[in-house]
Amino acid sequence: MKRFYKQAGWTVDAVTGMRSILLDGRPVRTPARAPLAVPGDALAGAIAAEWGAQEDDIDPASMPMTGLANATIDRVLPDAAGFARGIAAYGASDLLCYRASDPTPLVQLQTEAWNPLLDWARGRYGVVFAVTDGIMPVDQPGPTVEALGAAVAALDPWLLAGLSNIVSLGGTLVGALALIEGAVDAGTLWDAVQIDEDWQARQWGEDADALARARARRVQFEDAAQYCALALRDGTALQA
Repeated sequence: MKRFYKQAGWTVDAVTGMRSILLDGRPVRTPARAPLAVPGDALAGAIAAEWGAQEDDIDPASMPMTGLANATIDRVLPDAAGFARGIAAYGASDLLCYRASDPTPLVQLQTEAWNPLLDWARGRYGVVFAVTDGIMPVDQPGPTVEALGAAVAALDPWLLAGLSNIVSLGGTLVGALALIEGAVDAGTLWDAVQIDEDWQARQWGEDADALARARARRVQFEDAAQYCALALRDGTALQA
């Protein structure tokens, strides 16, 4: 799509308090034709900046905050409880619970990076985890799955689109919850979830295509983390 506007901005709705994104004074709409409106200044400013930075052609790939806001409005808000259940399902097969049995250096890397995250969740939610060597599925205790599901269900819906990307890209619900609660930063969490891939690359050499995919995934991961951070900066509560 060619750029068809001169100025991007936002305005506050006097009734709802929502920030509506404007192009030349006209409201922007989501792919489902709902108004593109967000709850606070930080998100509104970031989205307006994305639209303002577009050149002759509009590139949706360069507008991650817009894309996640669209997903929130079109996909999350109509059924936030159902969307949360989809995220919570990762709690039954969290990456952090599946460890290598050897070699020792890899086992040590996983232990040093993953144990603190599980320890955080144990203290935060009063849960226990079944940790196993290998890739065969292991059942997590029912109360653990329920507690993690309840934690996701309690989140403000404006956090869920970003959280979903963090979980699906990283493979860990525990790590994602720790991230949005400030127990770990995005860079540290990404390094933790990449331990296995980085280890394989060091053993067998880096593949250019795999490296490019990993870089793209990291950008998406960091964008999702930024989206959640902006929502929280706007005063979005951790709990709905």
